Amino acid sequence: MFDSVRDDLRATLDEIRAAGLHKPERVIGSPQSATVNVTGGGRPGEVLNFCANNYLGLADHPEVVAAAHEALDRWGYGMASVRFICGTQEVHKELEARLSAFLGQEDTILYSSCFDANGGVFETLLDAEDAVISDALNHASIIDGIRLSKARRFRYANRDLADLERQLKEATEGGARRKLIVTDGVFSMDGYVAPLDEICDLADRYDAMVMVDDSHAVGFVGPGGRGTPELHGVMDRVDIVTGTLGKALGGASGGYVAARAEIVALLRQRSRPYLFSNTLAPVIAAASLKVLDLLETADDLRTRLAENTALFRHRMTEEGFDVLPGDHAIAPVMIGDATVAGRMAELLLERGVYVIGFSYPVVPQGKARIRVQLSAAHSTDDVHRAVDAFVAARAELAEPAAD
Repeated sequence: MFDSVRDDLRATLDEIRAAGLHKPERVIGSPQSATVNVTGGGRPGEVLNFCANNYLGLADHPEVVAAAHEALDRWGYGMASVRFICGTQEVHKELEARLSAFLGQEDTILYSSCFDANGGVFETLLDAEDAVISDALNHASIIDGIRLSKARRFRYANRDLADLERQLKEATEGGARRKLIVTDGVFSMDGYVAPLDEICDLADRYDAMVMVDDSHAVGFVGPGGRGTPELHGVMDRVDIVTGTLGKALGGASGGYVAARAEIVALLRQRSRPYLFSNTLAPVIAAASLKVLDLLETADDLRTRLAENTALFRHRMTEEGFDVLPGDHAIAPVMIGDATVAGRMAELLLERGVYVIGFSYPVVPQGKARIRVQLSAAHSTDDVHRAVDAFVAARAELAEPAAD
């Protein structure tokens, strides 16, 4: 049977390559940091890393690594169980309490990933009598989570408040029992920030709940790094915050739902990714506690990240590149053609700058880009070197092919 399937799969893979949409995986032989050692593909050796979610540079921070070592000795390697059987340690409860306090929510529940967190919310809270109103550019995990629910589905254009209100009206007129607006706090392919204050205003007007996936914000967005609800002054008006421990908060893995107490209580009883997935490794929970300690005094890291971001965006704009507007550390350099974006990423790697070209289906057709991500771990010189490499790569791409 598989022989015929194999031919179909190979044909599909050939089509992906021919369209310039193939996504190679490069191997690194070093810790995640501002520089990494590429061991295979492209230009091997040490390169500047401008494509990780390591926003605060904590992935290899010595205090985080030391906390992880200590946790291995104290708590062991893994739980070999789910939470409700015998998979809950004191360190898990402590992390949930700390996250709740940090995010200004009543309770928190840990998941293996934010993908699982988003996959476990909608089915638990909503049924066929309810409605979920989702931003068109929400993360794939939100889309997949919504698909698991029987709730009526409404979609509004990205950050379009007029369209959101139209969908809320339709859901209300359709007799929805519960209404849940869900949005990314920061949209990962564009670096755009959701207008949460205005979303909350609409939610109040139409008696809806608000859910935010703040994976690309918690730790460095907002005055205290508490994410987009803090940035917009609506921490007390957002009902559900999901997020990851795998980006600014240390960069390992794990996710969470921080929400009203009753929501978290029900998730503990009925959320399938929580009930049927192994507990978050205790070493990650303990290291994440250390990250939260560091965040209390992380103003220097947040300041450095903001300065690096502003410098990169300013210099790239001066050099004539099309960088999507904003001030987030996600700085998409728009290319358009998928093949050109992939080739530019290869040329940048040859020049010692590790970035990735994003193309369909990750972004819309014709909207290929190189998503540059700044880190507090980058130096000013690193940022200048990256921009200079972009300029040189563009010049090589523009050279006529030799006969």
